[in-house]
Amino acid sequence: MGEKRKKNRGEAAGRFERDNENGEYENEQRKKQKKQIEDKGEILPSMIKNKEKRSEVHAKLKHQKKLDKRKKIKARDAAEKRALELGEEPPPKNVPRTIENTREFDETVCKPDDEELFAGNDADEFSGILKREHIPKVLITTCRFNSTRGPAFISELLSVIPNAHYFKRGTYDLKKIVEYANKKDFTSIIVVHTNRREPDALLIIGLPDGPTAHFKLSKLLLRKDIKNHGNPTSHKPELVLNNFTTRLGHRIGRLIQSLFPQDPNFRGRRVVTFHNQRDFIFFRHHRYIFESKESKQNDAEGKKAKDAKAEKASQEKVLARLQECGPRFTLKLISLQNGTFDTKGGEYEWVHKPEMDTSRRRFFL
Repeated sequence: MGEKRKKNRGEAAGRFERDNENGEYENEQRKKQKKQIEDKGEILPSMIKNKEKRSEVHAKLKHQKKLDKRKKIKARDAAEKRALELGEEPPPKNVPRTIENTREFDETVCKPDDEELFAGNDADEFSGILKREHIPKVLITTCRFNSTRGPAFISELLSVIPNAHYFKRGTYDLKKIVEYANKKDFTSIIVVHTNRREPDALLIIGLPDGPTAHFKLSKLLLRKDIKNHGNPTSHKPELVLNNFTTRLGHRIGRLIQSLFPQDPNFRGRRVVTFHNQRDFIFFRHHRYIFESKESKQNDAEGKKAKDAKAEKASQEKVLARLQECGPRFTLKLISLQNGTFDTKGGEYEWVHKPEMDTSRRRFFL
């Protein structure tokens, strides 16, 4: 125990030193930039004490930056046009650096030609449902101490997930609920946990052999809180899963997929989306409609002359319009456990730890 404590203290001290070094480096860079500006004779807004004068100088600098940006864009467009006229290759486009495109390399990212992954899909816990051998049947319940906002969220979940049934928790243990669900041929259990009258966690248990996923629930918006919301129909929805690229993400994606039937009714125009970005899973529920709209385009035959009038041709454009049905919430994976729910003897496939959040460019799903 003493060696572990010393090791943890050493790691914490090293991390603290690195953070201090980074902070000192950034302060030095700011000081250098400030000195360069002062040497040029320019005045920074932060150097002016008068508030009105400071805001005036800041507005002028902001306007000048906008003008410089426009000049750069015009110069780049002119260079591309010139290169196309001369038959040369246009200059390469600048790609902005983002956290998403500078993420750290992950060896567990799934590849389309990964034979081992596809072989595992045929033998995992969800293969029976995803091959349409079984129809998904979901039991939804709450924690023991329920709140007023919890049932409202559950009633909307029942409208999202087909063939879902709600049962009151009462005083039953979760293990007894799992046994009951197995006897009644349920394929999944969803437990909505509430804290301070607000749903704050979801527990999804695959039956009969697991796994069990624990999600943190945040930023919940019910249907009534969404402006211009639509009312969902009873059609089976289409399911969209985005950016579940790693082995862990692929497994979580299949767990979510096993909650929905694999034969959507496209006439209903319902779409349920789980979009993963930076290990946050954003849930959205929409209805879509296609509209035809006339668009006017100017078509001129031959070379364009100054006095020549362009012919206007009306063409039909097909546009897709979305209407959100709700609810809207965000999930973050806390743990993935082998088998059904077991806090004492269960084995965990993956557990989120605070030290995993040290790098902003490392993602797990």
